[in-house]
Amino acid sequence: MAGIKALISLSFGGAIGLMFLMLGCALPVYDKYWPLFLLFFYILSPIPYCISRRVADDTDSASNACKELAIFLTTGIVISAFGLPIVFARAEVVTVLTSVFVSFSPCVCLR
Repeated sequence: MAGIKALISLSFGGAIGLMFLMLGCALPVYDKYWPLFLLFFYILSPIPYCISRRVADDTDSASNACKELAIFLTTGIVISAFGLPIVFARAEVVTVLTSVFVSFSPCVCLR
């Protein structure tokens, strides 16, 4: 039963995060769709870890270089998802308020 609760909370968090992203783009006050590039980070973030689980051996060693590299790459992708709205606001592609609004999206989606 614990697996069902985790799955429900994960899907609820993803839906709320995507709602923040869509509202940050589609509201008439903001009217810029550049933050939708965050969807690429949402799609790319689990890929390195899934590949490493497929490739790596399940040995009992304390450290596995393939899994550590995958975790490092996943961390870089997640940090990029937080940084992209800030870069857009700094380059004045979107407003600062849009950047703040869209920055809540990775907090909820990538937890």
